[in-house]
Amino acid sequence: MAQNNTSSIHALSTTTKRVLTDIVQDIQLVTPPSSAKAIEAALSQNPHLTSLPAPSADILAPEGLSQTSGTAAIFRLPEVQAAISGDFLVLPCDLICEVAGESLLEAWMIQQGGLGGASLGSHDYRGPKMGIGGEKGGRRGGLGVWFETKSDGSVKGEETDFVITAPLEPSVVLPPEGSLRSNISRLVYSTTTDTLKDIMEEKKTFPIRHGLIRNHGRIKMLTTYRDAHIYLFPHWVLDMVKKNDTMDSISEDLVGWWAKAGWQDGLADKLGLRQVFEDVENGEREHDSHHSGLPEEEMDIGSLSTTWTSDLTPKPRKEQQSAFASRVSTPIPQSVQSSIENPKLVIPPILAYIQPATPSAPLIRRVDTAAILLYVSLRLAKLDSIDEASRATSSAFSHAHKIAYQGGIAQRSTVTKADCLLAENVTVEEKSVIKESVIGANCHIKSGARLTRCLLMDGVVVGERCQLTGCILGRRVQVGRESVLKECEVQEGNVVAEETDAKGEKFMVFEGLDEDVDKSLDGGGDDGDFDVDEGYDDALQR
Repeated sequence: MAQNNTSSIHALSTTTKRVLTDIVQDIQLVTPPSSAKAIEAALSQNPHLTSLPAPSADILAPEGLSQTSGTAAIFRLPEVQAAISGDFLVLPCDLICEVAGESLLEAWMIQQGGLGGASLGSHDYRGPKMGIGGEKGGRRGGLGVWFETKSDGSVKGEETDFVITAPLEPSVVLPPEGSLRSNISRLVYSTTTDTLKDIMEEKKTFPIRHGLIRNHGRIKMLTTYRDAHIYLFPHWVLDMVKKNDTMDSISEDLVGWWAKAGWQDGLADKLGLRQVFEDVENGEREHDSHHSGLPEEEMDIGSLSTTWTSDLTPKPRKEQQSAFASRVSTPIPQSVQSSIENPKLVIPPILAYIQPATPSAPLIRRVDTAAILLYVSLRLAKLDSIDEASRATSSAFSHAHKIAYQGGIAQRSTVTKADCLLAENVTVEEKSVIKESVIGANCHIKSGARLTRCLLMDGVVVGERCQLTGCILGRRVQVGRESVLKECEVQEGNVVAEETDAKGEKFMVFEGLDEDVDKSLDGGGDDGDFDVDEGYDDALQR
């Protein structure tokens, strides 16, 4: 599921393109009602979206959803609750990801959804040992994705998270080459870097609970990674969110509290997880989990596997009520009675795929700032096109051609094909030089212009002898002749005056500002008069 505007569709198409036909059966684009029409138009008209494989995406626009709604709060909406009937995948609206969707699904299914139940085969769990799909496969955990932000091509000012992970028990069977499982750990703590700074400023240190060290002797703290907001969640997560109205953010609240509930005493009960899991188990028993006629405690299909390592620890017999004679009866201690009434609650883990920080690692980014948009666009421009490589070996983000309209490029101009992307109907006049740039459709680059590390949206016009470096120009922007812009952002529809010289500026269009100024000059009262002294005195009194 994805939230908000048209960019969510692009994220969906690239991340799950290879797994839609077989594994993902239902795709819902969750968006505020105000954005629904724009997304519908894009789904029906954009050629990159109309060519997506089945199943097609459905738009879900709940009435109670707004642009400022929390990501976790979305799952309490009745429409969203009704749309999710099983385990589900969550994608954000600003995601770009080269990791194959089936690789993440495979890692999650092996760790959390395979035979032998869930919770990493925990012997503490006494639920169903096998089943096909849904919660009948055991009490499943979840999986999230975190990526490195300080590797090659890091962007200044990019948000980061503070993550603590613990290693998993070594697998009996080594993962195959290329599998993501070797980089999967157990998440035990997660918060934003801003929250971490607030904690350290208040406490003058970072406090670590004893419960974390008791449960996980080996931990790794990461400060340069960021949550990709890619989540594989079991269905019971919906019940947890529904029971906790204070959960507003998936990353900070849902995932953060879930990770701590695995080791912090009492937190799971405060979150209502005991009741959530009891309801799940009771629902399984009332369903068809017993159709085989065999007691599920006696069914352990994993033990029949030739690669299964049996547990040599002798298991205790079933608890039996001891009948004592009245003359030797002894009251049960309160601590023992409490443990009988409230046995230890085993929390399914939330796992973390920590992407390795290597130059060859697939691209994962949250494109939520202009600087990241420019970085990602220029990186994708360096990919080989499909006509240069084969479709089988090319990236999912590769374009058919680096220069879509070769006839629009003048002979006496320079375009570095290795690191540039030019869309349809782009005109480049003579003596122009374009290096490491991405240019949208219907743009016009006039003679003598020089563009380096720039991103131009559709319909941009760059005047004669302009010099643009590290700039982002919105749709239908016009830059006047002989302008020199460095690291500037120009909002769509804006016109930059001729011979403008600027560095690091943002050229914005403030609609309605002139009207507001005219009204204020006309007067603030009913009669149109405005007493300056009176307004100044009122301001001092306030």
